[in-house]
Amino acid sequence: MPFYADLHIHSHYSRACSRDCDLEHLAWWAGRKGITVVGTGDFTHPGWREELGANLVPAEPGMFRLRPDLEREVHSRLPAACRTPVRFVLSSEISTIYKRDDRTRKVHHLLYAPSLAAVDEITRRLARVGNLAADGRPILGLDSRDLLEITLAGGDGCYLVPAHAWTPWFAVLGSQSGFDRVSDCYADLADHIFAIETGLSSDPEMNWRVSSLDNYRLVSNSDAHSPPMLGREATAFDVDVDYFAIERSLRTGAGFGGTVEFFPEEGKYHLDGHRACGVRTSPEETRAAGGKCPACGKTPTIGVQHRVDALADRPAGYRVPGAAGFASFVPLPEILGEIAGVGPKSKSVTAQVSAMVERFGPELSILGEVPLDDLAARAPSVVAEAIARLRRGEVRREAGYDGVYGTIRLFDPAELSGAALFDLPAPSAPRKTRA
Repeated sequence: MPFYADLHIHSHYSRACSRDCDLEHLAWWAGRKGITVVGTGDFTHPGWREELGANLVPAEPGMFRLRPDLEREVHSRLPAACRTPVRFVLSSEISTIYKRDDRTRKVHHLLYAPSLAAVDEITRRLARVGNLAADGRPILGLDSRDLLEITLAGGDGCYLVPAHAWTPWFAVLGSQSGFDRVSDCYADLADHIFAIETGLSSDPEMNWRVSSLDNYRLVSNSDAHSPPMLGREATAFDVDVDYFAIERSLRTGAGFGGTVEFFPEEGKYHLDGHRACGVRTSPEETRAAGGKCPACGKTPTIGVQHRVDALADRPAGYRVPGAAGFASFVPLPEILGEIAGVGPKSKSVTAQVSAMVERFGPELSILGEVPLDDLAARAPSVVAEAIARLRRGEVRREAGYDGVYGTIRLFDPAELSGAALFDLPAPSAPRKTRA
């Protein structure tokens, strides 16, 4: 049966992450969003490794689930339609900073392992390189090729995926820190790389323009720093819920169902720009300005679209034959916040999202699967219209740049005058979550 996986997240041991990034909150939000398989994140951190060992139990091959008592508690706080089994995959993100060919390289990587024994072997080797207790996403002075070698030494089934491959500062193809080809980064071990994460500021259509990426599965994940961000991007599979089945799908494409994406303009590095000056430019405008900020004359941050253009050997709109598809979504709280004219984290929007989930099921199902006729019959008409436009790709885009998220809108402001959003019944009161 098809399912979604979100395999890049962080724990509360990572810097700038919510204290709610514990296993129970992650499992609750995975159920609420409609995510079946979640990465644990941060398995190299000793504190998080202890929590993983204490609170997870083995499930299907290479998979883990919450201890039964914790799982029952999580399910008791979820709407009935969201009480589906959630599985965890052991994962971690590593930041490597090193010199190669007289150039500083800064690349982030995602590591995956099918067992705690494999995690412990990888961690033992990495502990020789740097302080793994300093951050859930440690920064190590280690060549990317050598990190891959250590990952593979964890045993059968261990693999590595380049993280958010186009992000300017810390990515394999980033404009400031990477390489022009993924294979160059991993040298003689490059054949062991079979997937890349496209990141929030690019989508598969952009990546299809670069022929050197044709042999990699294009995956998407949330990179969530707080549990409510789960599922803002995700990867679809139609295989058994089994670590090794997912790995085979990524290697071969069998059962690979494509991805759920941000509109890439919403990502915070899509276009070029200089945040300090409030200047956002297209690649054409940057080139016309001689690669300088038109306000201050300094070099702007070169965004993902510019970098893709530089490496592309195919025109925009090209599609790799046989490539899996993708759907671009806007998170449900953002949609309801736009309609109501308030923030996506406001109490009124939070209440209405909860009411819709109780009525229709998980958030990703509402965005992509619930029949529009059902939405039209049982939700405010303006909400049904918003989701219909979303599925047709009829959105208004204001692109992000230099660390500033972009904005995706579904309506002109005049269309929302007098819109009736809050006519859903209030959801039943959930039990309080653990702090």
